[in-house]
Amino acid sequence: MKRLHRYILRSFVGPLVLTFFIVMFLMIMQFLWKYIDDLVGKGLQAHILAELLFYLAASFVPMALPLAILLAALMTFGNFGERFELTAMKSSGIPLQKIMLPVFYLMIFLTAFAFYFANNILPVANLKSRALIWDIQQQRPELNIKAGEFYNGIEGYSIKIGKKNFKTNMLYNILIYDHTEKRGAVSVTYADSGKMIITPDKKDLVFNLYHGRSYYEIPPGKKHPYKRTKTFPFRQDHFQEQTIIIKLTGFGLKRTDENLFKNHYSMLNLKQLTHFTDSLNQQLEKRQQAARKTLRAQLFGESRYFKKMHEKDTLQDTLAIAPVPFDLQKTWDTLAPSLKQTIAEDALTSAQSTRDYVRNMGKIIESHIKYIRRYQIEWHRKFTLSLACIIFFFIGAPLGAIIRKGGLGMPVVISVLFFVFYYIISMSGEKFVREDVWSPFTGMWIATFILLPIGIYLTYKSTNDAAIMSSEAYSQFFGQLWKNIRRFFPHRKHKPEEKT
Repeated sequence: MKRLHRYILRSFVGPLVLTFFIVMFLMIMQFLWKYIDDLVGKGLQAHILAELLFYLAASFVPMALPLAILLAALMTFGNFGERFELTAMKSSGIPLQKIMLPVFYLMIFLTAFAFYFANNILPVANLKSRALIWDIQQQRPELNIKAGEFYNGIEGYSIKIGKKNFKTNMLYNILIYDHTEKRGAVSVTYADSGKMIITPDKKDLVFNLYHGRSYYEIPPGKKHPYKRTKTFPFRQDHFQEQTIIIKLTGFGLKRTDENLFKNHYSMLNLKQLTHFTDSLNQQLEKRQQAARKTLRAQLFGESRYFKKMHEKDTLQDTLAIAPVPFDLQKTWDTLAPSLKQTIAEDALTSAQSTRDYVRNMGKIIESHIKYIRRYQIEWHRKFTLSLACIIFFFIGAPLGAIIRKGGLGMPVVISVLFFVFYYIISMSGEKFVREDVWSPFTGMWIATFILLPIGIYLTYKSTNDAAIMSSEAYSQFFGQLWKNIRRFFPHRKHKPEEKT
């Protein structure tokens, strides 16, 4: 390998690693901001959070890598242009294509790695992260009783505290309703003060209460069938000190079986996605055939009244008779009025049931098609995100050579604009595919078909040293355009005013 190639690769790899971790950090922060309510107050251990962040980072790699490549290419070739290294290379007879060639080989390797990652590692990372997020969401929050509010987080109990002393951990005006017998508020405990302690294993909640009263409603005995009792006996106990132990259930993190999530479309590789898509298409075909058969029977089946009229005819007699023209109006006029009304009601009911059947079956088939589209979208996404690495390189490298600005200023702005443009087109195409407006190929590859010509155009302009990002070039262009306009539309000269 030439020394120049090693220098170009070394100059590119550093910004690539830096921008990759910056993008990963931003994506993880965005996720944590979105799910902050599900994570805070759950008492999660450090290794659980570390495991979640690791799987999240792995699931964000296919999206973060193209953006990091775009930003790194802009920074690297912008630095070359800003330090006039690019000018020196071109003056030595090295065209831009050869300068980009070693990085292009690296892009081929990264594209292959991105495809392998998306097909083999990403499904596992999605499975692990989604299952862990589900477990965290289902976990009950850590015990946090606020002063002046009823806390119903413990099953069978409702607890209220008047105020807290955070220095002494003393609680005042404690009110505990016990609903464990499922007969309503039959047991109530009130204390002037007390302390609350959670055992180290978080299985029990211990209340040490001082100076209070307990009320317990005694269940009435069997009533006499001819007498009604209006008394409701209860027991009242006064205490100076009392200890109440409440069992805590559901406060620990329980891991769900991951097999419950493994058939999700984002957790499958190409082979599994193809298998599921074929199976779903076969189910859709069977459902459509059954619907057509049922609809044909409802629309073209013989009426039960005409079957009664012809039930004495055999098949041989029917074949022996020559076809006779059928006059619907004459046949209808020969029917009795009661039979006409019955036939009309039966036809109306049949039409309404057929309409309802068509509507319901149409909704079912439409929902089934949308479900298939999600698997097809994920199948195409594994290719489009991988190919985006090369496309963004062909946009970032020539654009950096044109603007000739390095660092994290202008390249960050341009990279974000291009990536947002790519993301909006991709999401719009994906939405059209989910709504069955576009085919999966068109919707998922539309962003690639738009950005690839842009990359080729930028590479061509950069090779010819076109100043497409220069303000002077645009000012000269619009100045010349204004001169041409004034040439075709000359100003009218005003006549001098006559002196009076």
